[in-house]
Amino acid sequence: MKSTIITVQSQTAGEERTNMTTALFPGSFDPVTKGHESIVKKALPMFDKIIVAIGENTSKKTMFSLQQRLQWLQDTFKDCKNVEIDSYNCLTTDYCKKKNAQFILRGLRDTADFQYEKNISDINTMLDSSIETVFLLADKQESTISSSFVREMLLFGKDVQMFLPKDVIIPKKDISD
Repeated sequence: MKSTIITVQSQTAGEERTNMTTALFPGSFDPVTKGHESIVKKALPMFDKIIVAIGENTSKKTMFSLQQRLQWLQDTFKDCKNVEIDSYNCLTTDYCKKKNAQFILRGLRDTADFQYEKNISDINTMLDSSIETVFLLADKQESTISSSFVREMLLFGKDVQMFLPKDVIIPKKDISD
């Protein structure tokens, strides 16, 4: 696995920066959690732009519609001027090329996440070696939160608001039976 050190260079007043760094934070965000929010906010100082995009994964059945998930992402990151919200239905590396993203941002909660994400990173590198994966560790308080866990709790009628960003409200009527 390649490792990358990102350096941030200050620019002189009036000097125009030509090398904009863009990272893609892909996921299903079904639903978006405080863990997702934390990773993006932690990465904000590292990149000029972060694209938070819902990758339409053909092997995953989602609980919430694409439109609902996009709205939750818009609401969650509405105050982050360098965050763009989008969706895509192609390979992640192809979407990175389309959006001129040099980095794929991924959050890690534990060693199982690392092994899974490392394998995907290795495949992405084989597909396009110009795109680098950047891993950020989840904060301790978010390390047990996953969208799968939240969906499971919802199916059993539990209140999940403590795991969601403040602007993400899931009314009981939105929960599938």
